[in-house]
Amino acid sequence: MIGRKEEIEKLNRLYNSDKAEFVAIYGRRRVGKTFLIDEVFRNRISFRHAGLSPVGETSKGLMKDQLRNFHESLIKHGSKKKARPKDWFDAFLMLELFLEEIDDGNRQLVFLDELPWMDTPRSSFIKAFESFWNNWGCHRKNLMVVVCGSANSWIQDNLINNHGGLYNRLTYFLKLSPFTLKECEEYFESIQMNIPRYDIVQSYMAVGGIPYYLSYFDNRGSVTQNIDSIFFSKNAVLEDEFNRLFDSIFVNPEFVKQIIRFLYKNNAGFTRKEILKELKTTDGSVITRSLKALIASDFIIKYVPFGFSKREEHYKLVDPFCLFYLHFVEGRKAKSETYWQDNLESQEVVVWRGFAFENVCFNHINQIKKALGIAAVSTSISAWSKRKDEDEKGLQIDMLITRKDNVINMCEIKFYDKEFVTNESYSRTLKARKQTLRENVSPKYAIQGTLITTYGLKFNTYSGEFIHCVTLDDLFS
Repeated sequence: MIGRKEEIEKLNRLYNSDKAEFVAIYGRRRVGKTFLIDEVFRNRISFRHAGLSPVGETSKGLMKDQLRNFHESLIKHGSKKKARPKDWFDAFLMLELFLEEIDDGNRQLVFLDELPWMDTPRSSFIKAFESFWNNWGCHRKNLMVVVCGSANSWIQDNLINNHGGLYNRLTYFLKLSPFTLKECEEYFESIQMNIPRYDIVQSYMAVGGIPYYLSYFDNRGSVTQNIDSIFFSKNAVLEDEFNRLFDSIFVNPEFVKQIIRFLYKNNAGFTRKEILKELKTTDGSVITRSLKALIASDFIIKYVPFGFSKREEHYKLVDPFCLFYLHFVEGRKAKSETYWQDNLESQEVVVWRGFAFENVCFNHINQIKKALGIAAVSTSISAWSKRKDEDEKGLQIDMLITRKDNVINMCEIKFYDKEFVTNESYSRTLKARKQTLRENVSPKYAIQGTLITTYGLKFNTYSGEFIHCVTLDDLFS
């Protein structure tokens, strides 16, 4: 299995414990939650069940369908109870009786996949599950219950942060995140697709570190050919993935997609107030829940731009797939099936790569900090832009790393196919940015020019503006 070493170790340790375990695994759709459980617990699952997707269904009759599906899973695993459960209390009682029937003293693992889908309106699912665990499950030392779900806000609200009967009942929870660049490299090596790191980054710019999307790459083609195949060919597999992605995990998918589309318009993101205004809504609670869910699913991040108060928190879209899809796929007229190959050197694609590489860096902050030798230093990460006015020129700094050791790394992010070269004009620009930054920070801070680029910095008269240089290899650490 690619990556997931810490997760595998922890899950096996929990399995081998001598007490009841209740584990929740969450993460965005397509990130590999079910695959992880299947691989770690192969041939060790006593009972497994997956909720039915509510996409395209009305709430009427959905609870009945979920219960019928649960009963069928029990029958397939060997339950002798032929009568269908009338409600979730009945369903979980049937599960208890089945597990007691097959109990031979060894560890019993129950895997409930897509748990949030089972919680249909007015079904009392949570109350029934609470009764199952509190009155029966937690008292059985050989029982381990693992639940998964892509509706991350549901997992957080109902299990992790539950203030009712399931308060503090989870014995462990983990968030499964997309692959890092290094893990993407390991995946490509596993399918014998030998490509340079420069191209791996470009694949990441299009699909991120989502294992499901990476599985569509064919080692017989280049990254460019594969992007054409999965996005622009006839009946491309990811042609409608944007809609499927949100329709399957949000109760208000169209509203959430509006948020994503709005955040896409500005690389620096927007404030909550600006989002409310754009969506023409006064229901702050819906916005709050939606933003929280998007953060939990790694679609967006929340940060405070340098020099702003916490009330000016910005929400920034960082999911590579969404950024690529909205820029090149959605709303466009029919393209050639070789669109990406035909436009590799176009100005639109070149400019896009620059912004996309910035988001790659925001998704690899830990690797950047390690390269700078500050992995253990507490930091805050932000972008900074200063609008042009009558007296001053506009200013934009790609990334600021503000450190507790009184240093600010002023980061320039450049995606080049060779060494980056500074010149006199660019040197003056950097000096001006540093001076403006110095005027806006406490004098206790030292400002260090930092370049994050692909193949390093070419030494010349002006390269001394950068004290540090982080390269592509560092991002793969």
